[in-house]
Amino acid sequence: MAAAASSSSAASAPRSGEEIREAFLRFFAERGHQRMPSASLIPEDPTVLLTIAGMLPFKPVFLGQQERPAPRATSSQKCIRTNDIENVGRTARHHTFFEMLGNFSFGDYFKQQAIEWAWELSTEVFGIDPSNLVVSVFREDDEAEQIWRDVVGVNPKRIIRMDEADNFWASGPTGPCGPCSEIYYDFKPELGNEGIDLEDEDRFIEFYNLVFMQYNRDAQGSLSPLANRNIDTGMGLERMAQILQKVPNNYETDLIFPLIKAAGDLAGVDYHQLDAKGKTSLKVIGDHSRAVTQLICDGVIASNLGRGYILRRLLRRVVRHGRLLGINRPFLVTMGEAAITLLQGAYPSVVERQEVILAELQREEARFLETLERGEKLLSELLASKPMQISGVQAFELYDTYGFPLELTQEIAEEQGLAVDLDGFEVAMEEQRQRAKAAAVSIDLTLQDAIEQVASDQAATAFKGYEALEHASCVQALVVNGEPASHAVAGDAVQIVLDTTPFYGEGGGQVGDRGVLSGGDVIVTVDAVSRMRDVFVHDGRIERGQLAVGDRVNAQVDRTCRRRAQANHTATHLLQAALKQVVDPGIGQAGSLVDFDRLRFDFHCPQAVSADQLVQIETLINGWIAEAHDLEVQEMAIDQAKAAGAVAMFGEKYADVVRVVDVPGVSMELCGGTHVANTAEIGLFKIVAESGVAAGIRRIEAVAGASVLAYLNERDAVVKQLGDRFKAQPGEIVERVAALQAELKSMGKALLAAQAELAVAKSAALVSKAVAAGSCQLLVERLDGMDGAGLQGAAQSLADQLGDGAAVVLGGLPNPEDLGKVILVAAFGKQVIAAKLQAGKFIGGIAKLCGGGGGGRPNLAQAGGRDGAALDGALAQAREDLSQTLAAISG
Repeated sequence: MAAAASSSSAASAPRSGEEIREAFLRFFAERGHQRMPSASLIPEDPTVLLTIAGMLPFKPVFLGQQERPAPRATSSQKCIRTNDIENVGRTARHHTFFEMLGNFSFGDYFKQQAIEWAWELSTEVFGIDPSNLVVSVFREDDEAEQIWRDVVGVNPKRIIRMDEADNFWASGPTGPCGPCSEIYYDFKPELGNEGIDLEDEDRFIEFYNLVFMQYNRDAQGSLSPLANRNIDTGMGLERMAQILQKVPNNYETDLIFPLIKAAGDLAGVDYHQLDAKGKTSLKVIGDHSRAVTQLICDGVIASNLGRGYILRRLLRRVVRHGRLLGINRPFLVTMGEAAITLLQGAYPSVVERQEVILAELQREEARFLETLERGEKLLSELLASKPMQISGVQAFELYDTYGFPLELTQEIAEEQGLAVDLDGFEVAMEEQRQRAKAAAVSIDLTLQDAIEQVASDQAATAFKGYEALEHASCVQALVVNGEPASHAVAGDAVQIVLDTTPFYGEGGGQVGDRGVLSGGDVIVTVDAVSRMRDVFVHDGRIERGQLAVGDRVNAQVDRTCRRRAQANHTATHLLQAALKQVVDPGIGQAGSLVDFDRLRFDFHCPQAVSADQLVQIETLINGWIAEAHDLEVQEMAIDQAKAAGAVAMFGEKYADVVRVVDVPGVSMELCGGTHVANTAEIGLFKIVAESGVAAGIRRIEAVAGASVLAYLNERDAVVKQLGDRFKAQPGEIVERVAALQAELKSMGKALLAAQAELAVAKSAALVSKAVAAGSCQLLVERLDGMDGAGLQGAAQSLADQLGDGAAVVLGGLPNPEDLGKVILVAAFGKQVIAAKLQAGKFIGGIAKLCGGGGGGRPNLAQAGGRDGAALDGALAQAREDLSQTLAAISG
């Protein structure tokens, strides 16, 4: 193959991001590759937080854990990486969200074909002049170098050998691995071929990486050839767009710049007229706006853990950089709308989820603006003192007390040339964890590892539970008391893998079946069934006899438990249908639990479901149950199922052939769970509770079938007990409780009035303790056993008695035995206020000495603290400060 590209191909080369993506996918589709849709940013692999590479959805195929979807595949995979988040906007090509174009061979073509196609695509489709290209190969990969040199025709001086750190890929310490070959674009080919340094980012950019997966590495580090060699490649869409659009960085391509322009319009600035700092802020906003839109679209909700924390961190960085540009009003929704407009061509799901995306952006921004205002003010005060660095304790107080993110403290401190003591922060964090630690759930990792080890060696379990609740099976593997074993005896806790099973393995929100395994003299109770990929693991105990690998057993599911689970699962489908009909057709599932005794359904909804709506939902579902609909269950192609209107859980990955559960005219969903044959089998449905479980996520808990009777019996018993206590009939209980509440409220008011009078009476004895401070009267005393209202009343009464020159400070513990709560109150007269002393500011400063804060009006204010042991010292400080200040004023 000649190393040349025609001028006509260069002239007609794709330029826009959309054209580049389509040209790549079409090129490989024309060469026998199956087009695969982008997987969710929430990966199936539980060891990975987010989808970070185009090959991640295919990792089980490469590791031999899953059947290949086709011999050849191609995809444009959306990815998120935050390990270099500090470099976003500062370099030409670091991003959080990006698209990885890839072509994959699963035991089909290999090195030469991958190299030839990569060159053809780059030079003939994308029209890149070969003089602008440099390739790298692994230092020991003579074969790849020979193909580039002799088959493709690349100048040997533009083939650079690299070491293992740069050009050797591995799936882990052991397993499939192989050398890489990368293609770089040379922005300055006129500098020649001597001394090429591919780490010179001003001159070179890597845009295509070819991984030749040809070895297996064992525990000793030895390499042996794989029986089936694979190809895994990745081309950065943003990088190719920079090259073809001839712009100085990825941000100025049509994939991101429209968002930079939108943010600039909001700030009233022109990107091209800004200094480096201003451009960086616009780039961060543009990059992160794409990322947060896609994360929320795929079901991530802002929180302080895992994926939710990443989303929250990105959102807060957007707000922070907006404020640096002068955007002091909420603007995330506007940026979300701009991102949706930009992304909708390639990812129509962002339009389908637009309401959810914008609602989450609005909620999270409102939360953070409150946090940001408090934190920035405190941090500014701290920086004004010109410290050498921000201490770990100071950073932790901002984080723990005021909710100010550590990353923002670092960013703001860095802008001032200061560092943050991260080690000190971790020490403070650990001390807080120890104080707050109440209970922990431990996971037996040894047992989990043993189960995974055994499951990974087994073929998929044949599930027979749709057709039968009893089946003859063979024991394929055993884990006994946490260790792989060949046999088990009575009393042993066991995990059992069978070749076939009627037991449903936990999945799709439904719990695993219970039941019994029996054969000869052995009886095994099965308490739960889980799945390790397609291998079903039966968790139980040997009640009698012995069990060995290879034994035949009769696997029998507990019919009562299965019936209850079926009723609750079908009721869950009816619940989703009713929610869509009564509340919002756009409601989407966010999680579920189908147990033997109850069901739980989480769904995206910005506000609570009203009591009237809950009644409508309950009535609608019980009506469908009474109508006795026969369920229709069939398998069909995924595209056919979606075309028929089947509801899929957003973000879930489905096979090409799916199982569809249809309640005709009511509900149609993709589902692998077990269900009743007719809705009448459910019996009754009753909603137990509706609540919010996260921002934008509501939860309905309910019971169905036999569980309804147990629930109603329990409620009936409670009503009877209340009737006996109140000497009232069931219909009179509500009225009786209302009367008691009114009486209690009246007594509460009387008690508060009495406490206020008592506080004033107690304070009367303190007037004589006031001392002169210049022309003012100063009184600082401790009064324990009073609440905030009582202390305020006492302080105001004393100030009234001492006149316009009064400066009164009272502090105490509401409960003298609880040192964790301190109340401080200040009351100043007109003369003191005129001298520019304000009660609110003064008492807030004193409260910090007790680990707290607060404030209020200039004449009367209250503050609180958490360190009762420091109270006396704080009051002494208040006395000293006021004495000096008032004396100076009078002087």
